[in-house]
Amino acid sequence: MDWIEQLKNLMGNEIISTKTSDLENCASDYTEDLSFLPNVVAIPKSVEDVSAILSFCNTHEIPVTPRGAGTGLSGGSLPVCGGVSLSMHKFNRILSIDEENFQATVESGVINETFQEAAKEKGLFYPPDPASKGSCFLGGNIAHSSGGPKALKYGTTKDYVLNLEVVLPSGEVIWTGADTLKNSTGYNLTQLIIGSEGTLGVVTKIVFKLLPMPKHDLLLLAKFRSIHDACKIVPQLFIQGIEPSALELMESSAVHYVLDRSDNISFIVEEETKAYLLIEVDGNDMEKLFADCEHINNVLEDANVIEVQFADTAEQKEKLWTIRRSIGEKVKSHSIYKEEDTVVKRAYLPELMIAVKDIGQEYGFETVCYGHAGDGNLHINILKGEMTDEKWTGKHLEEGIRKIFRKCKEFGGTISGEHGIGFVQKKYINEALSPINIDIMKGIKAVFDPKNILNPNKIWR
Repeated sequence: MDWIEQLKNLMGNEIISTKTSDLENCASDYTEDLSFLPNVVAIPKSVEDVSAILSFCNTHEIPVTPRGAGTGLSGGSLPVCGGVSLSMHKFNRILSIDEENFQATVESGVINETFQEAAKEKGLFYPPDPASKGSCFLGGNIAHSSGGPKALKYGTTKDYVLNLEVVLPSGEVIWTGADTLKNSTGYNLTQLIIGSEGTLGVVTKIVFKLLPMPKHDLLLLAKFRSIHDACKIVPQLFIQGIEPSALELMESSAVHYVLDRSDNISFIVEEETKAYLLIEVDGNDMEKLFADCEHINNVLEDANVIEVQFADTAEQKEKLWTIRRSIGEKVKSHSIYKEEDTVVKRAYLPELMIAVKDIGQEYGFETVCYGHAGDGNLHINILKGEMTDEKWTGKHLEEGIRKIFRKCKEFGGTISGEHGIGFVQKKYINEALSPINIDIMKGIKAVFDPKNILNPNKIWR
């Protein structure tokens, strides 16, 4: 293709790659077993590089798909239209941590956990902690407004972003906001970019606000005879005035998948235990935290809990969090699967769980459920199992998933809490949004990207 040579001549072979290994690396992410080869991989090193690449591609109407660490679960970074896969892995600098103003400026290719640890060294706290925090990029977190367990108490990515440097599809570079805690100057372009899944612009720098680091945290593991019982107690904890920093649900089958594929985790799953809740509290007053744990234990004992265990050591805490964070990866290694990222009002979580299991039985698929019970965000892994290829890839499974999504809407929720719509969920977007909502979003896309070059064929088109 002539444009590939032109782009190489413009940017150089160090930035524009057609190596098979680079193309294959950017062809897939953590979304199911999908793979789409780009024509080239662009590896920019500066905002000027990104600007030049986008300007060229906009002029020649070449698709550009931004790519972070490739940990996404909705296909947002898949180059489904070919063209350029824009890899941001060289944007990996923490530019500053401002201890006086509790702010940090970072590039979008910084790994979430790397940033968290750098802030922690300064006594500061960046709460969003997705399961993939050890590998996911902050730019990808921006694209999906990622959450994680601590979103329950502290909020998601959107709650910590003050300002963004963004390269528009035209190649123009803008800052979306201001490095201040208040800003009522025009439309909130910062929040518009967050969660837009790389369809409106390419984020190159981020200004975050930070919090003081809590000094202590305590962790409880509660065991239940049914997943319905585990879900049912969740709103009661809040009604009783408890404010956990994390409240996570794990179906026992999910824990089994982790243990079956982990050599270094010792954990016994009793036959009567069908579900677990991981409950964390944090703060600066250890006496109060112990009182909170006692209060939680009393509430759980009134709710048909089998047992409540206290994680006495840092090693025990780490083991429990490793099990929880490993579930998605371990389930994927066991079976062909689809992962749904449903979210409802948390009081409706028991009803959603019943509906998911009933729909699975009706349509002949197994589900493994886990997620952020405290904010009603249930991850549903649908396993192919014995289902025929025809049913798995056809309308049969799609109808079952639609039923689940309709239940979410009925229970005051929506079809994605933190994974985004991307490529695999776009067929279901009309279950969550009205035609008017979709038309407004398409209009916004047209303003930013009139030639539709940036991450095309995602969300709705």
